[in-house]
Amino acid sequence: MAGLEIVQSLINGVVYGTLLTLPAMGLTIIYAVLRFPSFAVAAHATVGAFAGYVANAVFGMPLLLAFAAGFLVSGLVGVLSDEAALKPLRGRGPLTVAIASIALTIVLENVLRFAFGNELRGYDVPLQRDWMISGIRIGPQQVVNLVVSVVLMLAIFAFFKFTRAGKAMRAVADNPMLASIRGVDPNMVRRFANFFGMALAGLGGMLIALDTSVNPLVGFRIMLPIFAAAIVGGMGSVPGAVVGGLTIGIAEQMSLLVIPPIYRTAVSFGVIMIVLTIRPAGFFGERGN
Repeated sequence: MAGLEIVQSLINGVVYGTLLTLPAMGLTIIYAVLRFPSFAVAAHATVGAFAGYVANAVFGMPLLLAFAAGFLVSGLVGVLSDEAALKPLRGRGPLTVAIASIALTIVLENVLRFAFGNELRGYDVPLQRDWMISGIRIGPQQVVNLVVSVVLMLAIFAFFKFTRAGKAMRAVADNPMLASIRGVDPNMVRRFANFFGMALAGLGGMLIALDTSVNPLVGFRIMLPIFAAAIVGGMGSVPGAVVGGLTIGIAEQMSLLVIPPIYRTAVSFGVIMIVLTIRPAGFFGERGN
C-alpha cells in the first residue's frame, strides 16, 4: 500500500508540475526581457481561467477554442495593464515595478470578483470516472491537461529556436542595445514578451481551473508555487521553468504523504531554500544575474 501511495503521489506531482510550468514559463519570459518579476502572472492566470469559462460555458465554444480565448484575452489584458500601470514606473527600478504588479494583481482579482462573484464554477465538459490501473487512480482530465501542457511546452521551445520573433526576444533578453543596433525594436519585443508571458499564465490558469474549479482565487492559490518553480529553475531560463515546475509539483504532492495538506505550500519555501543553498542562481540561472 505504501508503494502504491508513493507512485500515486509521483504521478499527481508530475501532472501538477506540468500545469505549473506554463505560468512559470510566462513569468520567466517576462523577467528575461523586461527584467522585473511580475507578480501579476497570478491575476492573469485567473483572467485566462474566466475567459476560457465564458467562451466554453457561456458561448458554448469547444474546449480548443476556449483555450484560444483564454490565451488571447489574458495576453491582451497583460499588455493593456502593463502599458497603463507598470510601464510608467519602469524608470524607477525593478523593485518598484514588482511592488506595483502586486497592486495590479489585487485590482484585477477584485474586478473579476465584482463581475462574476465568488461562487465556484465549472467548465462545460463531460464528467468521466477516474481510471484504475493496478490500484493507481488516473483522471481523464489529468491526462488531457498533461498532454496539452507537454504539447504547448514543445511548441514554445520550437518558437524560441526557429522563429524570428523568438530569436528577437532572446536577443533583447541577452543585450537590448545590441539588438536595437541590429534592427530589433526592443519596445515592440517587450510588449510581445508581456503578451506571450501573460497568455501562458492564462493557459496555465485555465488548465488548473479545469482540474479544480473556476473562481477568483485560481491564480492566488498557485502564485507561490509559480514563483518557486521559476526561482528554482533559474529566473530567465525557459528550460529551468520546466524543471522547476516539475520539482515543485512533485515535492508538494510527495509531501502529502507525511504532512497535512494545509502545510503543502510551505514545501515551496523549503525547496527554494535547499536549491538556492546549493545553486544560488537556480538550476539553469546565470550566477551573474
